[in-house]
Amino acid sequence: MARQVWKGSTLLNPEPPVLVSCGPADHPNLITVGWCGTICTQPPMVSISVRPERYSHSLICDSGEFVINLPTESLTRAVDWCGVKSGRDVDKFREMKLSALPAAQVGTVLLEQSPVNLECKVTQRIPLGSHDLFLAEVVAVDVDESLLDENGKLCLNRAKLIVYSHGDYLALGRRLGKFGYSVRKKPRRSGK
Repeated sequence: MARQVWKGSTLLNPEPPVLVSCGPADHPNLITVGWCGTICTQPPMVSISVRPERYSHSLICDSGEFVINLPTESLTRAVDWCGVKSGRDVDKFREMKLSALPAAQVGTVLLEQSPVNLECKVTQRIPLGSHDLFLAEVVAVDVDESLLDENGKLCLNRAKLIVYSHGDYLALGRRLGKFGYSVRKKPRRSGK
């Protein structure tokens, strides 16, 4: 396989585009964030990267809170639109006909159309250059009950979540394996 060497870049793809709600509950904003990730299990922590000039940056700095709303296929247009419009100029909830719900543990809102919402409290902000990295503890997770099976197990594949890869929004496809499948012993066949 022939290879080319390019200069360093942020070509780690695909990634989950998320809609982050922030700001006061009576006038919330949504921002699309492509750089979002899990960083710790105990305590549960995530990170988001936001440019300091973005309207939401100051909202998150002022409150120290935000909600990561996982978008579905039906929210793809809103994900794109909220990433190119500024909350300084428009009410993104109203323009995209989205609904806000009160959060359980933070002072901002959840996106009702999102089936999974992670309520976050900022623990640290790290200026990195073009973006600031917000480290945050997940203090509550709100889950649509339609994603639970009869035993209460989360079936996230029912949500029809999306990914973003090098300029394209994509639907998630078929399951290729399950965590730990590569090391599980195969069941023995009874010899009759």
